[in-house]
Amino acid sequence: MKTEKSSSNIAFQKWIAIVGVLLFVGKIIAWKLTNSDAVFSDAMESIVNVISAFMGLYSLYLAAKPRDENHPYGHGKVEFVTSAIEGSLISIAGVMIIYEGTNSLISGKVLSKLDLGIWIIAATAVINYVVGYISIQKGKKENSIVLVSSGKHLQSDTITTLGVVVSLILVYFTELVWIDSVVALILGVYIITIGYKIIRKSLSGIMDEADPEMLTRLAGFLNENRKKEWIDIHNMKIQQFGSRLHIDAHITLPWYFELRTAHDEMEDVIKLIARNTDRSVEFNFHMDDCKPTSCAICQIFECPVRQHAFTKKIEWNGDNISQPDKHTLEN
Repeated sequence: MKTEKSSSNIAFQKWIAIVGVLLFVGKIIAWKLTNSDAVFSDAMESIVNVISAFMGLYSLYLAAKPRDENHPYGHGKVEFVTSAIEGSLISIAGVMIIYEGTNSLISGKVLSKLDLGIWIIAATAVINYVVGYISIQKGKKENSIVLVSSGKHLQSDTITTLGVVVSLILVYFTELVWIDSVVALILGVYIITIGYKIIRKSLSGIMDEADPEMLTRLAGFLNENRKKEWIDIHNMKIQQFGSRLHIDAHITLPWYFELRTAHDEMEDVIKLIARNTDRSVEFNFHMDDCKPTSCAICQIFECPVRQHAFTKKIEWNGDNISQPDKHTLEN
């Protein structure tokens, strides 16, 4: 069953797809009018954005589906897959642009109706930027990688479109046609770079690559709100499934705590993390009992079974909170 948030994301992505189609048609018209390689490069990127918009729409639909027997963690990972495909398509478009620009630079090309083409392309740039900005802001608010990715595509398209407008203006006033092909080559390289970055980010999500920034932030507010009963927290892992997070961790508690007390302490940690994250979180915490080696870092000074004196407080950080073993003076 879709949530109100996911339905809103899907509806917005539909508008992105519609806008993408309309802008692509406008750029094709401008290309036919001007015969410009730079305009062709812009149109090729728009093709990718149209395909990406519809793929993003499908991925949002899948990500909104509830978990089932075959997908116990839900369908959120599909957002990373579609984003990786989008990045690949963008890179392919960049290669096509470089190919066309090189041919034109060698053989030469006659341009026409540049004034009308300039106005059409400039209008698409304004529309792209506004829609892209709205998509990025909504994606950040809803923690949707698809909406953020779609917005970045549109805004990167805006940058390239502005470059096309500038090149057309230069050609119009100087009649140096080669400028058009050179700009197309530059835009091709830029588009390939954007595609690579999108692919890199998507693969890191698919492979559950560690997020040092998030781990550091979690460690920070855990330190600030630390209770003495929380002897240690370690082996923390974070996975992202669409807009949701899954956090695994081990918490070390006094071995003599009864089960209810230990569970309450673990719940306090979970609630603290949940209050300090901006998205839905699923937790899988494991309770460890303290060992004699824990005494040196344990701050329960009135502990009735302490075997060794307190020596040092371990400050959690993005590196040590993810280590698999309990913290001791040695590690």
